[in-house]
Amino acid sequence: MEIACLDLEGVLVPEIWIAFAEKTGIEGLKKTTRDEPDYDVLMQYRLDLLRQHNLGLNEIQEVIATLSPLEGAADFVDWLRERFQVVILSDTFYEFASPLMKQLGYPTLLCHKLETDSSGNVVNYRLRQANPKRQAIVGFKSMYYRTIAAGDSYNDTTMLAEADAGILFHAPDNVIKEFPQFPAVQTFADLKQEFIRASNRNLSL
Repeated sequence: MEIACLDLEGVLVPEIWIAFAEKTGIEGLKKTTRDEPDYDVLMQYRLDLLRQHNLGLNEIQEVIATLSPLEGAADFVDWLRERFQVVILSDTFYEFASPLMKQLGYPTLLCHKLETDSSGNVVNYRLRQANPKRQAIVGFKSMYYRTIAAGDSYNDTTMLAEADAGILFHAPDNVIKEFPQFPAVQTFADLKQEFIRASNRNLSL
């Protein structure tokens, strides 16, 4: 059996921090893993900005409640689930993702957890483990699953490299240029074709 492993933000749903930055007008929150590959550095930067502006989980969740999956994403997940086991491997947080997971039909999600105080201020975050996307692939392979992974950012590239096949989707030019070993596509129609091509089974649209 093959497992399809997908990143979440930028692949299936909008970048949550960018949406929050646009809502609040805080430009610094637009920085993502496309810009800063070290996730710990990025999250500490984000938490510092939240503290400076006295913003907490409630304000972030209000913005998330207005978001929908990217156009075509839900149909793509349905298509994929008919052909693969599907797991979302994300550096988001369960506290962010739940409303969006409902709109995608609740695929399996492995991500991180936020820590908040009694006022709803985000005080810390708990990473599931170091390099969690790659480690999930390692775990699946140890159980003799074949894996095909798709993502858009620097923090996806170790997952793509560890998988039996890796695909860049909606990736910016700098990531595509730095990792030419991965096919890069921009539409869900093309992403379906890449999954079919990467599979060791005789699949069709």
